[in-house]
Amino acid sequence: MSKDLLLEIGTEEVPAHAMPGILQQLKENAVKAMAELRLPYESVKTLGTPRRTALCVKGLAENQPDISSEKRGPSVQAAFDAEGNPTKAAQGFARGQKVAPQDLVTKDGYVYAMVHETGKATSVLLPELLTGLICGLSFPNNMRWGSLDFKFIRPLRWIVALYDTEIVPFSVAAVQSGRVSRGHRFLSQGNFNIDRAADYEQACEKQFVIVDPDRRRTMIREQIHAAAAANSGKAEITEELLEEVTYLVEYPTALCGHFEEKYLRLPPEAVITPMRDHQRYFPVKDAAGKLLPLFITVRNGGKEHLDIVQHGNERVLRARLADAQFFFDEDRKKSLEQHLEKLKTVVFQEGLGTIYDKAGRLVKLADRISDALAAVSSEEKKNALRAARLAKADLVTGMVTEFTELQGVMGRAYALLDGETPEVAQAIDEHYLPRFAGDAAPKTTAGRIVSMADKLDNLVATFSRGMIPTGSQDPFALRRQALGLVNMLIEAKYSIHLSDLVAYEMDMLGMQEAGARAKMQGDVADFIRLRLKNVLGDAGIRYDVIDAVLTDVDDVYLVYLRAQAVDAALQRDMTGTIQAFVRAGNLARQAPSAVVDASLLGTDEEKALYQAYTSADSAVASLIQGQDYTGALDALEDLAAPIDVFFTAVMVMDKDEKIRNNRLGLLKSVDDLIRRVADFSQIVLDK
Repeated sequence: MSKDLLLEIGTEEVPAHAMPGILQQLKENAVKAMAELRLPYESVKTLGTPRRTALCVKGLAENQPDISSEKRGPSVQAAFDAEGNPTKAAQGFARGQKVAPQDLVTKDGYVYAMVHETGKATSVLLPELLTGLICGLSFPNNMRWGSLDFKFIRPLRWIVALYDTEIVPFSVAAVQSGRVSRGHRFLSQGNFNIDRAADYEQACEKQFVIVDPDRRRTMIREQIHAAAAANSGKAEITEELLEEVTYLVEYPTALCGHFEEKYLRLPPEAVITPMRDHQRYFPVKDAAGKLLPLFITVRNGGKEHLDIVQHGNERVLRARLADAQFFFDEDRKKSLEQHLEKLKTVVFQEGLGTIYDKAGRLVKLADRISDALAAVSSEEKKNALRAARLAKADLVTGMVTEFTELQGVMGRAYALLDGETPEVAQAIDEHYLPRFAGDAAPKTTAGRIVSMADKLDNLVATFSRGMIPTGSQDPFALRRQALGLVNMLIEAKYSIHLSDLVAYEMDMLGMQEAGARAKMQGDVADFIRLRLKNVLGDAGIRYDVIDAVLTDVDDVYLVYLRAQAVDAALQRDMTGTIQAFVRAGNLARQAPSAVVDASLLGTDEEKALYQAYTSADSAVASLIQGQDYTGALDALEDLAAPIDVFFTAVMVMDKDEKIRNNRLGLLKSVDDLIRRVADFSQIVLDK
């Protein structure tokens, strides 16, 4: 037999952004706990609103299953004396297993206790189980209340714990479990009873609480679209905002409000950002994608007095838009370039000068990057340098000071109003991309160049202060920026030496000491290597291939090409080839140099290997120059047979030092050539 289980944790309103993680954590903890207690069940789900987090287990067995097992004890010799009586060792073992010594059985030279454990009733286990689930939840921020030492994300107000119709008795933080829940703050009659665990969702809905977040999300989406369509528009729904609103309300009702058309003369972002990011409103556009003087908000309540709610929201938004209009008008009294001077008053980082100084470095670094990328035209370079100069100017505008989310966005808008080219304006906006995990990368050449310059400057400048992210600490989001840089280089197919750019950045920062410069190069390379390792792993590259190509990450895009080529090649049998490469590499480590004197090559086999090497060296160099690592790997495979013949016929460690070093030098030359594609000693071969 089985019954349904309900645990509802009632609290004060939990921040919306925390709810999805809490629900996931509660479900995972419950599944793990029930597995440890050997409690079978049919299904588990979690539900939640701002004021409640619920666990619903369907078909939870009424008892643990009985288990029987053999427990091995001491050897027969140690367990019984000469007369066959159990020794203290046997008696202690039997006592520990809660069986009589005479019930021990012998097998394979040992004594065994046949242990049978009767399963406990689920109702007996549940109080401790549910207490542990509540106390086991972890949060980034906790609260304490009253004189209690108990910590939770928000104060506990009630607990419902039902196993079918029976209350599971326990208490947490002086709150006793029961069957009494609380309805919607304003629409319900207050407290209400839940008679059966299976009736939970229906009982909550009668009290104007839609407890299933998926259903609530669907309701909100449909209501928003309906409200927009009723006003001849189309709502712009971002999934992030929809998710947040879902966990802000318990009983959603969407309504449409209006604002004055005069605010449509502002850049669209200046209207949408206060609307969406500050007020949690959904903007409405016409069929052509033009912003309409409408917004949609979601009320936590019913349809009563919607006109009053609408009026209140319109007043709030009107004040926000009036602020935006004021800041915009003040900003437009100067051109974007005229705002540059004020950057001298804003510190970038302690010891690293001002944002104005940083902007100067961006121009120089963008110039360097443009010259290093062969495919960049003179016009694209011109756009990149202009965008680099203006990229940070909007940071001191009133609009961005008030609405920080608009950095780059307002820079683009103001640049267009100043008569800058669309390419320059777009690059100003794009240089912040990606702004968050999963965000798009810059699409224009100028945008990529300025974005690369900005991210490299942030990395090297911050590292120069000794602030390399460790553990979970990353206050300057350097991991995200490095990952964005790696993805950008791969997506744009940019082949560029990062070490040259890092060295140039150190010159601009005044880093002259050789040891510090060498450490900086190593720190940046290691930081990029970890990001690139993740990118290659996400692309499905084998872990050993990743290790084989990450020995040098100076050119990120070429590392990516090498990884793809080696991973594809390993789809066929390369065992013999790799073994030959590794064997050559093992001895190559003993070579004093890679110098080969052809006149000292005495045997036909070493001459053949040298000839194969020189031929492959020329072919591989040409193929790598054309970024054809698949072809380069094919050319390297031609070395495998001469290497095998060489080791069969030639004594590498000859008594004559010159001959020995010459043969080692030949192997090192071969190994150096092979390593231009990968370190094949990292490849794991099937046994």
